Amino acid sequence: MTRKQERARARRRWERRQATLAQRRARRLRWRRLGAVVAVVALVGGLVTVLGLTFGSRGSDAAPGATPSATPSAASTTLAGCALPPKPLGTSAELSLPDKATAAGTTFTATLTTNCGDIVLSLDGTKAPQATAVLVDLARRNYYRDAPCHRLTTAPTLKVLQCGDPTGTGQGTPGFGYGVENAPKDGRYPRGTVAMARTSDPAKGTGGQFFIVYGDSTLPDPHGYTVVGKVTAGLDIVDKVAAQGVAPNDTNPDDGSPAAPISILSVAVTEEKS
Repeated sequence: MTRKQERARARRRWERRQATLAQRRARRLRWRRLGAVVAVVALVGGLVTVLGLTFGSRGSDAAPGATPSATPSAASTTLAGCALPPKPLGTSAELSLPDKATAAGTTFTATLTTNCGDIVLSLDGTKAPQATAVLVDLARRNYYRDAPCHRLTTAPTLKVLQCGDPTGTGQGTPGFGYGVENAPKDGRYPRGTVAMARTSDPAKGTGGQFFIVYGDSTLPDPHGYTVVGKVTAGLDIVDKVAAQGVAPNDTNPDDGSPAAPISILSVAVTEEKS
């Protein structure tokens, strides 16, 4: 082999060596860039979670039917394994009170489709014809579409999840009011009870909001709250939400917006066959 050939071979070896080194440097650079991206994503995710849990909405300690609460932060939606809830529509309505005769003597099944799963209610038109007529009518009008359950109570004697306000504030109404019916005289509301929330006016203070009792509760009110039915399936969903507690607030740690947001997406109503 001539010297010229040896030099050519040495140069080829050197070029191959440089190409290998260049590939290694490129791989190391790609890994460093990927690591930086992962670190930034993790940092942003951590900040979002912390801010969401720290600066969640505030609740208050008013009686059922009279609690204003802001919509909970979407950052806490993973607490109960629920999907991200939609934003509330932010509107009330000006509707007419439906005729209670449309529900009298009839039992209805109402399926609440929520971002956490389905909750099924049985509505008693025999014992609470007016409240049942209201819930059935509002459901068929899509009044409850994307409506947050804006209030959770976790006190030892009051364990309820309050829903039915499309504004998500606790102040939304369908534009009418009516009186209490079928209220328990002893003020006791067993687990699984579905009752209507109201203002301080027992004659005209009931509207479209309702609460689900997830633990035996006592409400010592002389007028009481209309018991409209019971939960027949999905009460475990309410349990999961309740287990996450109330979002931090300055008023009452046992009463306010759920830390794990839950919203009604739609309600389907059918008449039960006797």
